[in-house]
Amino acid sequence: MSRTIAILGLVAALALAAIGAELLVSPSEAAGPPAQEQIAPASIELPEDRVPRTHVVSEPAAPITLSVGTRVRIARLRIDLPIEMGESARDIGLQSTPATAAYLLPGSAVPGALGNAYVYAHARPGLFITLWNVRLGDVVEIEQPSGVTLRYVVTEIHPRVDPSDLGYLEPSEDERLTLQTSTGSWTLSPRFVVVARPVR
Repeated sequence: MSRTIAILGLVAALALAAIGAELLVSPSEAAGPPAQEQIAPASIELPEDRVPRTHVVSEPAAPITLSVGTRVRIARLRIDLPIEMGESARDIGLQSTPATAAYLLPGSAVPGALGNAYVYAHARPGLFITLWNVRLGDVVEIEQPSGVTLRYVVTEIHPRVDPSDLGYLEPSEDERLTLQTSTGSWTLSPRFVVVARPVR
């Protein structure tokens, strides 16, 4: 199990480093996101419909696949993107992650399933550039083609994560959604990571 996690971490680090390879931003955005990490305190008072729920792991669940037509939305940030499966050969080997969607990290959980669903996209207009302006308590929606909408609330913001830090990529025993984008155009630029937990 630990070997699988280590391999996933290595693959993910390479894939996520490639995401920062082509960053297109305006001069006002070139300075990057704010540097202050934010984590919702245990005493944060969220509205009743935004209180995160956690799960206790009992038995491994049956594998769930990402449905074609799944979307990620953060209304306040005007993010509304399809989520597609990431491809190791394309994103790592060729370092050519498309700038047309958000991507689910291969090997991570699918949104709505137990575990860490890790979704990444370029820091470009129309993609995840506005993620830099996220706030604690923002609602992230995952819309499934079946019409079901999963809702998550942002509980952690980590604006300058070192590319060698694989902690946010690891599987989790609770259900969570982790969103990631780049902060610069170099493969060693810090990553911008947001953690959200379910509210349904």
